[in-house]
Amino acid sequence: MRAVHVPLPAARVLVRRVVRPVLGTRLTPARQRQVLDTLMRFAVLPEGTVRSAATLGGVPAERIVTAASNPSRALLYLHGGAYLVGSPVTHRAVAAHLAHATGAVAHVLDYRLAPEHPYPAAVDDALAAYRALLDSGLTPEQVVVAGDSAGGGLTLALALRARSVGVPLPAALGLISPWVDLSLTGLDETVDDPLLSLPWLELGASSYAGSSVALPEVSPLHADLTGLPPLFVHAASDEMILPVVESFVAAARSAGVDVTYERLEGHWHVTHLFAGMVREATDVVQQLGGWLRGALA
Repeated sequence: MRAVHVPLPAARVLVRRVVRPVLGTRLTPARQRQVLDTLMRFAVLPEGTVRSAATLGGVPAERIVTAASNPSRALLYLHGGAYLVGSPVTHRAVAAHLAHATGAVAHVLDYRLAPEHPYPAAVDDALAAYRALLDSGLTPEQVVVAGDSAGGGLTLALALRARSVGVPLPAALGLISPWVDLSLTGLDETVDDPLLSLPWLELGASSYAGSSVALPEVSPLHADLTGLPPLFVHAASDEMILPVVESFVAAARSAGVDVTYERLEGHWHVTHLFAGMVREATDVVQQLGGWLRGALA
């Protein structure tokens, strides 16, 4: 698709008026998925990007190769969507631009979603995909994992699960506004968040975790974070989960984890989805990708 340049304020209005109404309790999760796939199908990808269907450990995925992708470097991308929605289609732009900036081949996992497949299905799928990358001949030092929102929480859950079963951890983790506490405590409900609403987060938490929101793999804020690989964390000034993300950053640092944290002023929850269309979104994706590139062998 040809380059499109949308000002950040215009993108905010678009999110509030078009995307936010889809995310709630009015539509079923299945219908939300259909609408979002349609809305996000018009992604602007780096020139020369090639996409193909793939399978990792029995889990469907989309493989994205850009002109900058090195086949000896892999990015496993775990999309957001409150564990209810999202797909390789909805997150194609952010994954492709991140792969380009990282210099890696991206694998955007189409993991199982709630309510049809509650916890631990998503974690099981993520670990299976990560194992498959290692089984393909890549070393852990050649693999990074990144995700946004629920996918950021899932990225941490994957690392916790891998640590618990003795699988070597990836070189680094990239976390975009990670959803790290499904108890939904500590939210800032006064902020002007154009995307997230409390009822939708409540639906995602109950559908995915039920009464198990305190489990470390569900709410990594409460996990033992010792020994995790280096983290790069983005959070936005205009999102209700900002205080929780910053609590997680503090907890990770207290556990001895190497954390690079950037608070994005004037951004909202996962502005990164507009990479290729909104300059500010492209810039922050490139920042994260540059850091991930430096973490890879």
